[in-house]
Amino acid sequence: MDDTNLNSRQRAILGFLAGAGKVTRQAIGNIFAGDKLVSKITVIRDLNELMEKKLVEHSGNGKARVYFLSQINPLLSFVDLDAYFRIDFDNRKIIGSFNEEIYKDLTNLFSDQEKLIWQGASEEFRYRASALDRSIYKRELERFVIEFSWKSAQIEGNTYDLLETETLFTQNIEAKGHTREEAKMLINHKKAFDLILKNRNGFKKVTYSDVLQLHGVMTRDLVSPGIRNQPVRIGGTRYIPMTTSSDLKSHLRKTIDLINETNFPAQKALIASVMMAYIQPFKDGNKRTARTLANAILLAYDYFPLSYRNVDVNYFKKALVLFYEQNNLYHFKKIFSEQLDFALKNYFKI
Repeated sequence: MDDTNLNSRQRAILGFLAGAGKVTRQAIGNIFAGDKLVSKITVIRDLNELMEKKLVEHSGNGKARVYFLSQINPLLSFVDLDAYFRIDFDNRKIIGSFNEEIYKDLTNLFSDQEKLIWQGASEEFRYRASALDRSIYKRELERFVIEFSWKSAQIEGNTYDLLETETLFTQNIEAKGHTREEAKMLINHKKAFDLILKNRNGFKKVTYSDVLQLHGVMTRDLVSPGIRNQPVRIGGTRYIPMTTSSDLKSHLRKTIDLINETNFPAQKALIASVMMAYIQPFKDGNKRTARTLANAILLAYDYFPLSYRNVDVNYFKKALVLFYEQNNLYHFKKIFSEQLDFALKNYFKI
């Protein structure tokens, strides 16, 4: 599904369909009844473009024809993110606690067409990796690690810029005006990636100890290791993660089992990205560990890793909060898929 470059009318149509279900073209046209500039032909053209983008489908003929949102999976229904976050978080109707029914819907997250795109990109990644001179490949991998580490840390509030991160990694010089903890967060990203690359094939099957070890490296000297035994809260949302360590361990193991039972590598990585953040098994570093684990899985299967270098931090956070509050993956998956395109255009090029 592609919602890039949608106009305001098309977004209004998608928002209307999200709440209305299957409706006639006339019902859709009625939402623009007060706007004389929106003609019947305009609505038809907008609907046709939405169908071309695989966002809307129709059934029936003539006056009986109805339009509805395309859905591969209930987690992937369209949500107007701007409209959603215009509602103050105290007034949003949300799923306030962990939804144990989520696992049954974490299947079929990619269409057959999307799988072909990812698989084609994987073939391209293997070709580039084999064709590049070894020294150039190593430099490209180092560049990726710097950019991923910088962006991942930035999402968590780290104030190092990209050049300062590169200097820290290549010359071990900490930037002035930043805390020691910020430098440590970045260095831990690098060390976690070193661990991944030493055991690259091992992440084809994720283990419970893999996740604990990865988190331990990601947060060394910043957070005490192990599953938390106290409640945590997340800024900007009323979603409250589970509290007891037994529940956290149980659901972390259940998520790992689901990842290993899933065949498609990109889906494995997507599940890892969102579910570790949703469960929040650790005191801190959950999202960093989730992003890094997802890249470990992608690399294990010779898929492009994702740097998130050009992602807007607030958009990323809102997409994740939307998953917490509504179990909706639409925008997070959109980021995920767009990052594949970004990786193709920017990394390991020949």
